[in-house]
Amino acid sequence: MTVTIYHNPRCTKSRQTLALLEERGIRPRIVEYLVTPPTEAELKHLLKLLGISPRELLRTKEEEYKQAKLDKPDVTDAEIIRAMIKYPRLMERPIVVADNKAALGRPPKNILKII
Repeated sequence: MTVTIYHNPRCTKSRQTLALLEERGIRPRIVEYLVTPPTEAELKHLLKLLGISPRELLRTKEEEYKQAKLDKPDVTDAEIIRAMIKYPRLMERPIVVADNKAALGRPPKNILKII
């Protein structure tokens, strides 16, 4: 099984999720998405695997959320995706991908259903 974690080492939930994987003997590929943001195609693929809309992946309490005016209901999915690429802090984290399944590690135990 190939496992990837989109990780922010400063985030408690992200660190807990990584530890949960490691406790199970899984050494995931770690993508620090703040350093290396996903491309538009990668982000669309992650959203498809997660089965959620771009708006559901948004962190609404980040300063960039208001700067990009994402709080308006008429903002399109494409605009949200572009904003998450430009401001990767807007992405909810961590995201774990195991083969062709993905889960959001909020709470960390959510990932157990895919590994």
